Amino acid sequence: MASRHPWSRYVAIGDSFTEGIGDPEPASPGGHRGWADRVAEVLAAQAEDFAYANLAIRGRLLQQILDDQVDPALELRPDLISISAGGNDIIRPGTDPDEVASRLDTGIARLRRDGATVVMFNGPDIGGTPVLGRIRGKVAIYNENLHAIAKRHDAIVADMWALRELTDPRMWAPDRLHFSPVGHQTIARMVLDALNVPHDLEPFEADPLPKRPWRHARIDDIGWAREYFGPWILRRLRQQSSGDHVQPKRPGF
Repeated sequence: MASRHPWSRYVAIGDSFTEGIGDPEPASPGGHRGWADRVAEVLAAQAEDFAYANLAIRGRLLQQILDDQVDPALELRPDLISISAGGNDIIRPGTDPDEVASRLDTGIARLRRDGATVVMFNGPDIGGTPVLGRIRGKVAIYNENLHAIAKRHDAIVADMWALRELTDPRMWAPDRLHFSPVGHQTIARMVLDALNVPHDLEPFEADPLPKRPWRHARIDDIGWAREYFGPWILRRLRQQSSGDHVQPKRPGF
């Protein structure tokens, strides 16, 4: 098939978002599919000898991604790189979104050094979510910095904040920290649109959500905090990561 896009070697780097957590698929390497796999499948169908690697590991902070993933990614000589990084830093108390963005800037410069197309992700609008909604302002500041970085280095922004579908709770996994399969599908569509790549990924057709009594919603919130948020906080206090001892699911072509 004649190529309908210019890329032949795609490398994805980042954290759990890019690894595909929230989109379980036993047949996929690592047991998760995710938006990056979905994007790569579309790109591969439109180009001969297309290669894809995914170096992302859940729980990684920005500096870990810059230190451990950027050079291995560049060694694969990609012409397309996606990076989503900094989110795990931003949600931690006391972090400065300007300082995090400054470090990301150096990473984007490195990724662009050989002329590869670089796709960056800003953060989604989490204003309507419990707990995380409190850091909406930090996310917005980080996003503005990210747009400036993209302009400076001629990178592409995959605009999660503008993807209003992500405000639907069905876009999120039960842990409310990662995206569901339909969320990953929606993000894959957005990324392909940002790359101006034609695709036939099905859009999310949202039926109206049933109204739920306030009491039921609060009971669900308490259950979520006990099952997911509490253990997440405990790992932070113990300086543990969900990605400890996890290896990249697609380390090479």
